[in-house]
Amino acid sequence: MKRFLIYFRDPSLFLVALVTKCNFLFPDKLYLQILFRLKMGYKLNLNNPQTFSEKLQWLKLYDRNPEYIKMVDKFLVKEYVANKIGPEHVIQTIGVWDSPDAIDWDCLPNQFVLKVTHGGGNCGVVICKDKKSFDKQTALKKIKRGWRQNLFATSREWPYKYVKHRIIAEKYMEDSVTKELRDYKFFCFNGEVKALFIGTERQKQGEDVKFDFFDADFNHLCLRQGHDSAKKCPEKPQSFEQMKSFASILSKGMPHVRVDLYEVNGNVFFGEMTFYHFGGMVRFKPEEWDMIFGKWLVL
Repeated sequence: MKRFLIYFRDPSLFLVALVTKCNFLFPDKLYLQILFRLKMGYKLNLNNPQTFSEKLQWLKLYDRNPEYIKMVDKFLVKEYVANKIGPEHVIQTIGVWDSPDAIDWDCLPNQFVLKVTHGGGNCGVVICKDKKSFDKQTALKKIKRGWRQNLFATSREWPYKYVKHRIIAEKYMEDSVTKELRDYKFFCFNGEVKALFIGTERQKQGEDVKFDFFDADFNHLCLRQGHDSAKKCPEKPQSFEQMKSFASILSKGMPHVRVDLYEVNGNVFFGEMTFYHFGGMVRFKPEEWDMIFGKWLVL
């Protein structure tokens, strides 16, 4: 009933759900054209793309560097990052399994994080802060939902078509000051950081994650996308300049990639690399930022 009311208020959401469900019926280009029009509200121009969102669709179709497959794999990317900026900036891997049912729960410490290696966003991510009160069955259901995620099918993010499905367990990380693990997500263009956003309150009970956007000099931007900004603007991280340097190193030679980093007690750790921010299908508010980001992305 709840879903029906949502579709009744906004019929375009029903069409999006229908097209996504039947994604296998469409070739890549046509599928992106249909989905883009429904989600973004304007026609996708692949012959002369101007906005950031349009250019991300172009990159999905025509920039198919096989190295990207390793970079989006949450397990294999660790070696790439270690070679570029040092193994001390890679979060420790505790275990790796080829299926959800193969997870060795007994080998896990009191605190840990589980992730599917092919997932996007927070899908298939489980955080355990205390193993004694940890609900293993609920966690396993979430992992299995993430296991079924297919970013190639639903968004045509082609590298994920070739990523081996696995689950990894990582060391639990938390900053002693913020009492959370904040995401610092850097938009990089040919190795140059142009903007970033910070994800806060991700683990706060009853709260949706908050996104605050900044320019490369850490000036807060009047920009929203996907989520509201925090009521209290996040402070500049202690290792901001080092983060920018690492993001630049990791993104060198690529037209665009978003490099996600963490700061834990003054130390920088790698999170992930994202080539298609929000799949290129979430509106900027105000919309002029779609064009501004688009000018930074040179195809």
